[in-house]
Amino acid sequence: MQYVAPRWLPGGNLQTIWPALWARRVEAPLPAYRRERWTAPDGDFIDVDFLAAQGPAPRPLLVLFHGLEGSSRSHYAEAFAAHALARGWDYAVPHFRGCSGEINLAPRAYHSGDYEEVGWILARLRERQVGPERGAGLPQVSERALGGQRGHEVPSVGAPIFAAGVSLGGNALLRWVEEAGAEASKVVSAVASISAPLDLAAGGAAIGQGFNRLVYTRMFLASMKPKALAKLAQHPGLFDREALMAAADLRAFDNVFTAPLHGFRDTDDYWRRASAKPHLGAIRIPALIVNATNDPFVPAASLPRPEEAGRHVTLWQPAHGGHVGFPMGPPPGHVRGLPERVGDWLAQYL
Repeated sequence: MQYVAPRWLPGGNLQTIWPALWARRVEAPLPAYRRERWTAPDGDFIDVDFLAAQGPAPRPLLVLFHGLEGSSRSHYAEAFAAHALARGWDYAVPHFRGCSGEINLAPRAYHSGDYEEVGWILARLRERQVGPERGAGLPQVSERALGGQRGHEVPSVGAPIFAAGVSLGGNALLRWVEEAGAEASKVVSAVASISAPLDLAAGGAAIGQGFNRLVYTRMFLASMKPKALAKLAQHPGLFDREALMAAADLRAFDNVFTAPLHGFRDTDDYWRRASAKPHLGAIRIPALIVNATNDPFVPAASLPRPEEAGRHVTLWQPAHGGHVGFPMGPPPGHVRGLPERVGDWLAQYL
């Protein structure tokens, strides 16, 4: 795979910001998503947006796990949606809790190592791909492949599922693949991680400095703090409001909110235990990991080397692309090239 950035859009920051705001996502308008609300094992809910392709069923399904504060309307989600439909694949975007436009109910949100949630979602989608009649009497997937969740028996056959994760979603997806080991093959055929901060401490340090702190950190906190305050209104006393309001970077925010709400001691414990990079050797299904080396969020020095990845992992680390950018074409450019390359790689495993 190759990627050459347009000469009119140099540098990792421009290649990150421009595609998210102004580049073309699709060639034609997408059909309206069909939304389903699922009850989670803990009684909370998530919202999943679906698009159905043309052609006879069952069709391959592409599942996209979005990034921090993303949704099915993020630029990359819509670009992947158009590509999936063009290939004749169905498409689904599960929203992490609180990211579908409505605050979730439980005293928790989502995080970069949320592999239990990923496992439960994929298990339910796998069950749907097969259907209850075809699934009867077939081999079942163990609890480990479901991310520790009970209550879903998942047949190991049926139309293939491919899963892709972007940024935070890419790290969480890889953590599930690592935890599931060989059992992951009973749920998905192959996975792709795009612009994921696989070393969360390195990514957290990078986004907390200089231009990144002024622009990206401020943007994320402007969305995350109001959601956290809404969560505090639901569950008074859940965390220290004054400490949250004083948080000026993601490290401080995670220390007050993300880490304690999800069972971590503090930010350092969260970033260490949730990072996918130390466990890449445990992956036992085909996995593509895409990281541009000029990504402003993910330092090139923190990216995995081939000897750290294991034989099931393909690393693609182009020199340009920014963070979930990879623009192409003349101004205003488009972002269809990345889904095409990732889709071509996944399609090997049909």
